[in-house]
Amino acid sequence: MRKPVFSSNPDPVDYQTPPLFSSPGQSWFTWVRSWARDLLIAVFIAGVIILFFYQPVKVEGTSMMPRLTDQERIFINKFIYRLEEIHRGDVVVFRYPGDPTKSYIKRIIGLPGDTVEILRGEVYVNGEKLDEPYVIPEYRGSQTLGPWQVGRDKYYVLGDHRSSSNDSRVWGTLPRNYIYGKAELIYWPVGRWGLLD
Repeated sequence: MRKPVFSSNPDPVDYQTPPLFSSPGQSWFTWVRSWARDLLIAVFIAGVIILFFYQPVKVEGTSMMPRLTDQERIFINKFIYRLEEIHRGDVVVFRYPGDPTKSYIKRIIGLPGDTVEILRGEVYVNGEKLDEPYVIPEYRGSQTLGPWQVGRDKYYVLGDHRSSSNDSRVWGTLPRNYIYGKAELIYWPVGRWGLLD
């Protein structure tokens, strides 16, 4: 029986790894340049995605407190409503029907075909009281208004701070084509960073 042969000269490939830098001066520069290039490409791609799908928006006013406060910065998704329907509870950004040069941010309450009524500050949709955990009692108010019938391709919107909001109670339902984004993320201030529900 043949004895196995073991080489006394191990293959150097098994034991050598190429140096990180073959020539200290030039290789360091090459390494930094490579990382900088990759970083710039990543930033560029992220920028394109953000510009195409998202838009930064500054919140002005107190109508969406406590969820959104004055001067906060948020990202809105400009693309989502091409893929899915608008849902009750969505926080949307839209052109104000009374002056389309201005943008407002409110919450969707009534969908096309709904009947909306406010009784002593409580919102009812199609005869059922709407659960609104985002509205705190002192912001609810005590108005009795309506009922309103929400028409085709229209939406009934309210601010979360009911006593500080110019919304569908004042100027009526919102046409679908005025809505241009869904609020999705608070990015400034950093302490408030997070997804919007």
